[in-house]
Amino acid sequence: MTRIKQAKYLPMVFLAASAFTSACNKQGGSETATTAEQNTSASADSADAKYLSQPLVRDMYTADPSAHVFNGKIYIYPSHDIDAGTPENDNGDHFDMRDYHVFSMDSVNGKVTDHGVALDVKDVKWAARQMWAPDAAYKNGKYYFYFPAKDPQNVFRIGVATSTSPTGPFKPEPTPIAGSYSIDPAVYTDEDGTSYMYFGGIWGGQLQRWATGKYDSTAAPEPTTGNALLPKMAKMRADMLGFDGPVKDVQLLDKNGKPFPASDHERRFFEAAWVHKYNGKYYFSYSTGDTHNIAYAIGDSPAGPFTYQGVILKPVQGWTNHHSIVESNGKWYLFYHDTQLSNKTYLRNIKVTELTHNPDGTIQTINPLKS
Repeated sequence: MTRIKQAKYLPMVFLAASAFTSACNKQGGSETATTAEQNTSASADSADAKYLSQPLVRDMYTADPSAHVFNGKIYIYPSHDIDAGTPENDNGDHFDMRDYHVFSMDSVNGKVTDHGVALDVKDVKWAARQMWAPDAAYKNGKYYFYFPAKDPQNVFRIGVATSTSPTGPFKPEPTPIAGSYSIDPAVYTDEDGTSYMYFGGIWGGQLQRWATGKYDSTAAPEPTTGNALLPKMAKMRADMLGFDGPVKDVQLLDKNGKPFPASDHERRFFEAAWVHKYNGKYYFSYSTGDTHNIAYAIGDSPAGPFTYQGVILKPVQGWTNHHSIVESNGKWYLFYHDTQLSNKTYLRNIKVTELTHNPDGTIQTINPLKS
């Protein structure tokens, strides 16, 4: 799996400065120690300045932020990265998360509140490990929390848990959603009240293992010829606990109406589906994975087809790129993550920046790193 070169690990600056300050204090050099602290602060500020935005949460590692506005407040449902000591590999086993926290903000520039553990893997009867990117929805007076996890056979399934509060705790259903597989559930509810789940991720996300309709653990990470694999979608039942009908492909097409070949890694789907609606059009956005873009396509229906338009977010620092898009107080925002705090691929931090739709409906491309 390709890795992109990353900046020097920032916390080492603090460790070195701390040691220098301690030595100065022992020598009675308080003035020198103060200068060292000031230089350290300046170094940190300089390093932070290269990023378009700063981490929303600093006391733990968070990723894959799914943001929603419920009752006028922004709620963020991210993954909770930990250093589990699991060796890295191309299947992403080092992303070995075990629980979820929910965060809230009164406004984008407001205080971020951590509401604690919303769901733990030990409370999910069918789940064994790796609680990856989740999402949430509201309907029927309840909040629904959707999450992927591997079952005891190491197959990714998608579960659902419920709560009367947007912050949980969430009570999981005893079994995963029937017919669900792979990763990255994202639920969109249209103006008519109909809800849809979009999901899927290749490579470690196992979508390629379902290409024939049955699970095949020997399948290659993705095809090398023919068309690229497509994300999946299903209409949700009225109770939001399962699918109402079959799982279908989400058609992603180029501007000539043709599907992307498997070789087109710059534009083909990898993971991280998300849907939002703007001026009557449906926007399907996603990660291109090993080319590290958040791309988007536009359609006239929540079922697609969606026509590719371009890139929303250029590559972040780190290997993964995963996002959500939400409107709050008349403005649109992109939530995403990078590795600013740790400089380690599997220890990420969530961020937010404003997103702009152009008059023609296209989206202005965002660069997460300042030039």
